[in-house]
Amino acid sequence: MLCTQLRHAILFALFAASPASAQTAPAPAARPESIGPKEFTIASFRTESGTVLPKAIVVYGTYGTLNAAHDNAVLLPSHYMGNYHGYEWLIGPGRALPPSQLFLIATELFGNGRSSSPSNTPEPLAGPRFPVMTIRDNVEAVHRLLTEELKITHLRAVVGFSMGAQQAFQWGVSYPDFMSRIVATSGTAKNYPHGVVRLEGQISALTADPAFNAGNYTSQPKRGLEAFGMVWAGWLYSQEWWRRELWRASRPPGTTFERVVERFRTGFMPGADANNLILQMRTWEHHDVGTTKGFNGDVEKALASIKVPLLYMPSETDLYFPVGDARYEAPFIPHVTLLPIPSLWGHTAGAASNPADAKFLNDNITKFLAGGN
Repeated sequence: MLCTQLRHAILFALFAASPASAQTAPAPAARPESIGPKEFTIASFRTESGTVLPKAIVVYGTYGTLNAAHDNAVLLPSHYMGNYHGYEWLIGPGRALPPSQLFLIATELFGNGRSSSPSNTPEPLAGPRFPVMTIRDNVEAVHRLLTEELKITHLRAVVGFSMGAQQAFQWGVSYPDFMSRIVATSGTAKNYPHGVVRLEGQISALTADPAFNAGNYTSQPKRGLEAFGMVWAGWLYSQEWWRRELWRASRPPGTTFERVVERFRTGFMPGADANNLILQMRTWEHHDVGTTKGFNGDVEKALASIKVPLLYMPSETDLYFPVGDARYEAPFIPHVTLLPIPSLWGHTAGAASNPADAKFLNDNITKFLAGGN
């Protein structure tokens, strides 16, 4: 079964070997009630590259009820290989997004294996022939979902983690009047050169397996996927997280470092399709709000066009989206609150991978959405 979201993959790698893992992993005690997966289909969807998908499918799920005025909606765009359950650390009573008051739409990126992807699209666009989808392609498709299918013309907020944060920034640039507020955790408005190098390293690890066969494999490239998992593990958490062995807090007594590493090698994103993984990495690495039409590659000008209040929450120890990149971008955003997450949990801090970060995120996002700074 396809690993449903990056956060579940993280937890799988750390916790799956133990029957006690369900009690120790920082997941909600009870999953919030949702409706999904649903599908929204767009005929003849033209991508930024010029390729036309005869049928583009956006998978999504919802929580809560859309009110009569259609003005209580919040968009939750997914992160890398995520599904619509990826924000349940924010959803529920006592959390930032109560379904009793809000209508939450959680969408799934192209390439996750459920929305249109290399693995589920017929020829002539199957596998490695599937076009690179940009963050803007994803935003345009979801805009059509909201306006055409759900009849929503304004959102209370867009809240995004990681690639979801990339989408949140793009919403602020492409549709500056469509939402009242934006929250971005562990993600930036542009993927800078160091991020491209990191992603290309992960792609190279995956494609070096001869079984990959330029994406025309007959079975998943096992060695390439294992190498991919190991490269990913080296960037996911902070150096201090590894030095302090913080993984021990949620592992059975006697678990060794070698066992944890082996879980990343053999159990990271089990069931994932290699072409899907690469497609979303290409989406990630190409993102730049500055290349939005009308901004001529000027990321600073694009950021300055964001009209609404934006809560910018980088992780202080993120190696994917370094806090320095957020500190560079924030001054160009007119109504920004820059609030780094004080965590050793690296990139995963922005998805509440431990109780302290979950509390910090929920407390501050609740305050921000209520109108505080």
